Amino acid sequence: MAGSGGPWGGGGSGGDDDDRPGGRGGRRPGDGPQIPEIDEIVRKGTEQLKVLMGGRGGGPRGPRGGGGGPSGPKLTGGTLGLIALGALLAWAFASFYTVKPEEQSVELFLGKFSSIGEPGLNFAPWPVVRAIVVPVTPERTEDIGVGKGGADSGLMLTGDENIVDIDFQVVWNINDPTEYLFNLRDPELTIRAVAEASMREIIAQSPLAPILNRDRGIIAERLKDLIQSTLDSYNSGLNIVRVNFDRADPPREVIDAFKNVQSAEQQRDRLQKEADAYANTVLAAARGQSAQVLEEAEGYRAQVVNQAEGEASRFSAVLEEYRKAPDVTRKRLYLETLEEVLSRVDKVIIDEKAQGGQGVVPYLPLNELGRKPATGGTN
Repeated sequence: MAGSGGPWGGGGSGGDDDDRPGGRGGRRPGDGPQIPEIDEIVRKGTEQLKVLMGGRGGGPRGPRGGGGGPSGPKLTGGTLGLIALGALLAWAFASFYTVKPEEQSVELFLGKFSSIGEPGLNFAPWPVVRAIVVPVTPERTEDIGVGKGGADSGLMLTGDENIVDIDFQVVWNINDPTEYLFNLRDPELTIRAVAEASMREIIAQSPLAPILNRDRGIIAERLKDLIQSTLDSYNSGLNIVRVNFDRADPPREVIDAFKNVQSAEQQRDRLQKEADAYANTVLAAARGQSAQVLEEAEGYRAQVVNQAEGEASRFSAVLEEYRKAPDVTRKRLYLETLEEVLSRVDKVIIDEKAQGGQGVVPYLPLNELGRKPATGGTN
């Protein structure tokens, strides 16, 4: 053994090199002990790992030309400590996990549901407990309709037996990750089937015209509630955020004819409204004229009745006075009658005593003085 030196090899005649696993020579001939090189240290670690994994050292056997047994690295306490530390770090890496604010985790103890992980750092001792992280806050969409999927899923029959082509979008997220993972095999397919069936149910109860015009918002709200109630009955763990009603049109094959029908209906409605406006105007004028005639007739009737009643009262009063003084009353009535008659005629007064009995007495009609003279033609 003298003259060989080194911790790994046995002595051989004339052997200046040490045969070591994975390489040669840590000492040069004629030199003292040297510090092992970096690549040699790496090779040693590789050979030790192979031995620990059940293999053998890769270096030559025994001294050069010798027939000794296999030589290799020995398992020491430090090596076992490194192995244990590495295994502990790998176990900790598999057991600790992070949950983001928009996520939730489901922890399974021996394959069965155990608990829900909170946002932040969580601990699930692997392999007894396994964690599944599910994004719950991000919104996902499912598009349904001819324009979206290329199929005929958007063609639906209305309540008045018309066909309408509908495109709509369902926006959803997850509100219970446990039900989402364990109660649904294919959540996207389930949402599509439920949304399409719900829309067909609503459209089958509505006529075509409101679907195309004014009821889109109402239909979207009804559809959202119906989809949500159906998914809740499945314990799906899904939440319908909103429904976007993108399009509702007649099928492409009949859209030109449908536009012509719509135009004719609009023209019919316009003409009908104009006729109604004219009828209302004429009817209102006729009703006003009728009311005016009735009011005039009522006024004339009241005037005649009041006048007759006044004349009757006057005659009764005159009769009463006549009974008291017949001569005076007779003379007064005579004078009043003459005054009334003569006041309405043109009069000429002739005095028989004047100028031989044929004299004309000048008469000044005072009531004529207030009248304007008739204007004659200019000279």
